[in-house]
Amino acid sequence: MQTSSSRVVNSVSAEELQRRWAAVRAVMLKRGIDALVVQNSSDWVGGYIRWFTNQPATNGYPSSVVFPLEGGISFIEQGPFGGLRQSSPAEAAASGIARRLTTPSYPSVVYSGGYDADIAAAELARLGAKRVGFVAPASMYHSFGRHLSEHLRGSELVDATDFVDRIKAVKSAEERAMIRQVAAMQDEVMLRVKEHIRPGQRDFEIAAFAQYVGQLLGSEQGIFLCSSAPWGQAASFRPRSLQGRTLERGDIYSLLVENNGAGGYYTELSRIFVLGAAPQELLEAHAAVIDAQRFALSLLKPGAYAKDIFAQHNAYLRERHLPQERRLSVHGMGYDMVERPLIRNDEDMMIEENMAIVCHPGILNARMFVHNTDVYLIEATGPSECLHSTPKQIFEIPV
Repeated sequence: MQTSSSRVVNSVSAEELQRRWAAVRAVMLKRGIDALVVQNSSDWVGGYIRWFTNQPATNGYPSSVVFPLEGGISFIEQGPFGGLRQSSPAEAAASGIARRLTTPSYPSVVYSGGYDADIAAAELARLGAKRVGFVAPASMYHSFGRHLSEHLRGSELVDATDFVDRIKAVKSAEERAMIRQVAAMQDEVMLRVKEHIRPGQRDFEIAAFAQYVGQLLGSEQGIFLCSSAPWGQAASFRPRSLQGRTLERGDIYSLLVENNGAGGYYTELSRIFVLGAAPQELLEAHAAVIDAQRFALSLLKPGAYAKDIFAQHNAYLRERHLPQERRLSVHGMGYDMVERPLIRNDEDMMIEENMAIVCHPGILNARMFVHNTDVYLIEATGPSECLHSTPKQIFEIPV
């Protein structure tokens, strides 16, 4: 007979969870915070819930956590009115969740917007929490945050996101090993796409094949952005709703694989395919992108501030008449597709050893979209060897 734990596709160890909780609680104790509140509705850019509990938030449904300074976690999720279940010792050890509370609330039903907040407020009152920290309030539904703030007018509310982010950004040995496994899974996905792609397929058929392979290899969630275009038009990363074009001989095809795997961690990998011979102009632009990636990586040393790296990298791009970065081409990854630090001028974090950083500078104009996306771990002197083994090249597909 299978145990309930055998149903879990990806998880971290109980020891890893305890490491995180201990690090967070040490700061909570120092700052006089009695409990934290977290809410996510997606694990693409809502990985805090999973980081605390080993359980992802998915599909737009709110999952909320009350994390006390002492004792087990209260987990609020979709279910019947008034639902309350005490976790078994095995479940509590694997997730930290002591109590599961349910309510049938939906972001599409306006009048249910405060239901989860009512439960969270009751749990905070039960715990006697007087100073409460919100974690990642930007990821909370507005109605949850507003109703909970109204409930807690007699308490002191603080934003605890920054100190959680700084703990979350530095990966343990267990986390780093899992991130390497995710990168290897994506390499296998890209290899199989290279063998699969051919004229006559629609963009989404190739992306669906990549997603299928990834899920067979243990992935749960992710996005697969892609598109094709004839030479002279930009084959940009486009969502599923814009992936209806049919590939023809000579076309350029861009694919971004951004799915999770071992432990629920995300990495990302992108490459360019040409159905035939790659134009020389495209090859030269790709070489410039690889050089820009190499320069950006040279700046990622422990102790360097993100805003300084950003300024130096844009100076490099200007000197070479390449488009400056105005969005985000270097950033942290882990339980979120995008997590801190961001290499931008609005980030105050510095690079630290054992961070996981993705680097994807690019060129986008009316004629072409050129990119190359890879993930690295920060070591004592700078980035590790690339975690992806997929060659940094444009793949020419014989047709």
